Amino acid sequence: MIKGDLVKLRAYKEEDIVKAHEFLNDEEVKKFISVDAAFPMTIWEEEAWIKTRKSNANLTYDFAIEDLKTNKYIGGCSINSTNIKNRNCVIGIMIGDKEYWGKGYGTDALKILIKFIFEELNLDKIKLSVFSFNERARACYKKIGFKEEGILKKEIYRNGKYHDDILMAIFKDEYFNINKIN
Repeated sequence: MIKGDLVKLRAYKEEDIVKAHEFLNDEEVKKFISVDAAFPMTIWEEEAWIKTRKSNANLTYDFAIEDLKTNKYIGGCSINSTNIKNRNCVIGIMIGDKEYWGKGYGTDALKILIKFIFEELNLDKIKLSVFSFNERARACYKKIGFKEEGILKKEIYRNGKYHDDILMAIFKDEYFNINKIN
């Protein structure tokens, strides 16, 4: 378990499966996440996903995001595609509980995750991708220090039209330079 100011990152529990399933089948939440999540998931698919991810623990880390005050499960974040040789990885985050949107919980979770990656895993670069229409997430990533590295044009089809997928990254030295000042 890793604590921040508003949230803690912890391992997934069996009781998170039902809530995670609800989050991933909520149209408002789903439109902002992975291309693979465009269709409804069953509760069994969600359970299988969590179990599969746990068995691939050597290069993948999955954390449930929990409100520090209420101990309520509100979303999840992950470290994927860890490349030990080149010292980089890809991250993802979802605040599924809409009551927590726009209140700093996602930013806090990201800061904890980034610190863990740079200090504990000793990686040098963190990458992510964000859909062009996800303004709130893009603002959060930029505030933390992520910079755009590229754009995949018309990569995602949502609500009857194509959207770009923006590739962003942050380096260890840049992150700690920014956070010395802030």
